[in-house]
Order: sequence, then structure tokens, then C-alpha cells
Amino acid sequence: MKIHDDHMYHGAALIQIAEHPQFTAINSLRIRGSTVANSYQINNDIAVSLKYACVPVGGFKEYIFNFTQANLAELTSIKDRYRKCFIALVCVQGREICCLSVEELFSLVERRRNAAGRKEDVYSLLVTAPKGRSLRAYVNKPGRKGMRLGKELIVSRSGFPNEIFA
Repeated sequence: MKIHDDHMYHGAALIQIAEHPQFTAINSLRIRGSTVANSYQINNDIAVSLKYACVPVGGFKEYIFNFTQANLAELTSIKDRYRKCFIALVCVQGREICCLSVEELFSLVERRRNAAGRKEDVYSLLVTAPKGRSLRAYVNKPGRKGMRLGKELIVSRSGFPNEIFA
């Protein structure tokens, strides 16, 4: 079988989960009989969806993670079924994993939706990895690059995978 980039980059997150002392099982995540791409059931009650960005872009050195309306609907279905649901954002060049709860992601999307005054087809979640500091996750103001919308989420570099088992 050919190895795709997502196999390698998602594997970086999955091996850290598998090495955690509370880990017991990993399976492909299934909703209504269909496998959900890039999402996994950890133990019995934890869902983790994975995305990766290879390099930070632009003057602000942001990793960009796009979420379509279909992605958000899928995450809503997952959230309704699992006790805990997370998004693991693999920042490849920075060799970091920014882990957010699905509620944190939805909060950022809602902030952006309210600022735009309408639903958007795609929401871009931005992550920075400033040297020697915690990761930052945020959305920009509509039509304004580099202008963060509201308070950024501060995410510990050492939090993953502990937070999914907490």
C-alpha cells in the first residue's frame, strides 16, 4: 500500500496517543455505519479528528486548518455520539500538535460567523507556534489578514495527548 502524507503526519499524533498509559484501543471512527475519514475512536468514549498543515505561511507564520460546512456537520455528529471529542492539528514543520476540544473549535467558528454576519463556506483556523511559548489558535476578523478576532486560545505544547484522557 502506498504511504500518503496524511498517514505519516496523522501517525505522529496516533503514536503519542497509543503510548499514553491510559490508552487501551484505537479504531476507525464510524458514524451511522460509515467510516469517518481521518477520525478515530480512542478507548470506548473518545473521538479524535486529525488535520495537518505542513508549513506555516505568510508574515505571521500561521498554520492554516480549513473546516468546510461538511467537516463541521461531521464533527457535530461525532460530538453527539462521544463523551469527549477533540481536533488534533498537526503542525508538521513545527513538530507540534495543537489539540482543541470540538467545543473550542465551534466557539471560534461561531465567533467568526457572528463577526461576518453570515455562514461562510470554509472557516480557517489559524495556529502559531511562537518559539519558547505556548501554541496560539484563533480566527481572523472577516476581510482582515493578521487581525485576530477576539482572544486567541493558548494551547500548551506539552498538553497532547494528556488532555484527551483527562
